[in-house]
Amino acid sequence: MNHYLADVAEAWQESWNRQQEAYLPDREHRFATMLDAVEAIGVEGPPRVLDLAGGTGTIALRTLARFPRAEVTVVDQDPVLLALAGAALDGRAQIVPADLGDPSWTTALPHRRYDAVLTATALHWLAPTRLTTLYAEIRDVLRPGGLFANADHMPDEGLPALTKRLITTADTRRETRYATGAALSWRDWWSRVAADPSLSPLYAERQRIYPAEHGGAEWTPPAAWHLGALRAAGFAETGLLWRGATDATVAAVR
Repeated sequence: MNHYLADVAEAWQESWNRQQEAYLPDREHRFATMLDAVEAIGVEGPPRVLDLAGGTGTIALRTLARFPRAEVTVVDQDPVLLALAGAALDGRAQIVPADLGDPSWTTALPHRRYDAVLTATALHWLAPTRLTTLYAEIRDVLRPGGLFANADHMPDEGLPALTKRLITTADTRRETRYATGAALSWRDWWSRVAADPSLSPLYAERQRIYPAEHGGAEWTPPAAWHLGALRAAGFAETGLLWRGATDATVAAVR
């Protein structure tokens, strides 16, 4: 492991968390509800959990805090975030670089079946057709009775006017935090990564992977769309696990 990253892993995690919390003030609550659901499905022994598009290992770290003996895998394509995840997890999880846009991503997994697949604020970069197929691929890596949970931007289609006001209010609060220095913006956080001598080579690699910032615009359909896609993928149970303003967590059981 890079000794520099080992020494500063905790600080980078704190920096990432504060940057993300500017967008998602209730971030920890959504993670807690996902882990409550993992506990509720009744795993015999330590749970085997896949942190999908796991970035810096946010969900993996919280999974291990709740279930210290859990077998955790983190999958992501971003070389910077995976390096930070590896430093923070320090051998307690398996780190797997893989592109979720490629159906072969499952071949890189160290286990054939998982008790739970968890993801947060990541899959909105995928096109609708690819996400629909990905849901079926996720079902296939879950054991019978296994849980999938996806927390993301999922506005309530029955509240279009209120949703616009909620987004405006959240944007104003976030800009105020940036202006006062309470949190770094997404752009500022990445500029610090680019300026760090140990991370700059990985940042350059990231720029080659994402030349146009993930290659496209976000796609954020309502929760109803996700639930329909999960049912079409063959999940036995689907439903809303959590909602906070314009975000929600959908859950599905194989």
